Amino acid sequence: MSSTTLLLLQLIVVLVAARACGWIAQRLGQPAVVGEMAAGGLLGPIALGAALPEVHATLFAPASLGGLTALSTLGLVLFMFVIGLELRWPRGVRARIADAASVGVASVVLPMALGLAVAPWLHPALAPPGIGFWPFALFLAAALSITAFPVMARILKDRGLTQTSFGQLSLSAAAVVDTIAWILLAFVIALAGNGAGLAGAARTCAGVVALLAFVFLVVKPAFAWLLRTHAPDGEPSATVLAALMIVLLVCAMLTEWMHLHAVFGAFLFGAGLPRDDRLLRSLVQRVEPIALVVLMPLFFALAGLSTTGGAFTAAGLGALALITAAAAVGKVVGGAAGARVSGFGWRDSLATGALMNARGLMELVVMKIGLDAGLIGREMFTILLVMALVTTAMTTPLIALFFHRGRTSAEAMGATGIDEGAARP
Repeated sequence: MSSTTLLLLQLIVVLVAARACGWIAQRLGQPAVVGEMAAGGLLGPIALGAALPEVHATLFAPASLGGLTALSTLGLVLFMFVIGLELRWPRGVRARIADAASVGVASVVLPMALGLAVAPWLHPALAPPGIGFWPFALFLAAALSITAFPVMARILKDRGLTQTSFGQLSLSAAAVVDTIAWILLAFVIALAGNGAGLAGAARTCAGVVALLAFVFLVVKPAFAWLLRTHAPDGEPSATVLAALMIVLLVCAMLTEWMHLHAVFGAFLFGAGLPRDDRLLRSLVQRVEPIALVVLMPLFFALAGLSTTGGAFTAAGLGALALITAAAAVGKVVGGAAGARVSGFGWRDSLATGALMNARGLMELVVMKIGLDAGLIGREMFTILLVMALVTTAMTTPLIALFFHRGRTSAEAMGATGIDEGAARP
């Protein structure tokens, strides 16, 4: 079988598995991404490799994965670009930005603290050789603090809760969580990735600051002018779209060169573009389908190939239970405490905490970064993957439990003293 034929066969198998598992997840009331992530695991050595080892060895031979790896990296870059582009405060929440900060900080600090607390038991058995305690522990803390903004937004939209007070609060708090968690993750990767300790991390952080200045002081004004003159209706021409893609790849390349990961540059570039809703809609329509439907399932499949059955020993299952408990308790209790301190009722507070527990694809991105940087091994990667699936799957049932189905959006907003106009996105 030629390499091109094998690559096409790999693409067909991955896409069919992703769509089938995504459809099953939706029938079970879960976001499609839960099924797509599970499909990646099923294609790995734990399921397909155990059931049909010869087929698995031929279909996903390590020497044949170069094409899939390149395409999945491109998909990841495009996905993080869209995430950065979509990152914005919902309209009407500036009056309660302190509440969003309270929920965001609480739902980061508590899972981080629990991650640091359990790290001494996990480091000896699960840290790769040569990785010190603090890089491992800080990465675990960052991994447990992640919230998946896209999954959260989709759950709220599917259940008609986007305009509720706790829905708006959760979306705003997720922006705070993303900011804190990604800054911490970037620092941990810089600390461990260049082999130069704190001095190397400081140089990498200085490089990131320089890139931030370049994006917001040079790239953003340049594209604002380019869009005003060449895309006044918000529809970028082929030339403007090519310019966007070129600068996106340059930013991704620069953060990769800085011993971080390409996703950081892609995210920063998306966050630095002018906040134009017409441009957002146009780019999402053009970029998101190919990134999410075609390329991201390849990322899930490669993640599944990185799993190992060795994580399911007695010690591994104990570690899984410990990590899942720390992740779920940290997010639900932390988010609920932040909302409660801000004056929200118990039901809305617990529903907010449940939403902050959604990790989904963002957790998988973080895990893959840690694996590529050598901060975790395949056993820990497998454990974190299962944790991400479990905590994301918990979100919808917890919302149904905490948020009474019969309450309308207006009633929910009235219960917390927020008028409908202020909460409308």
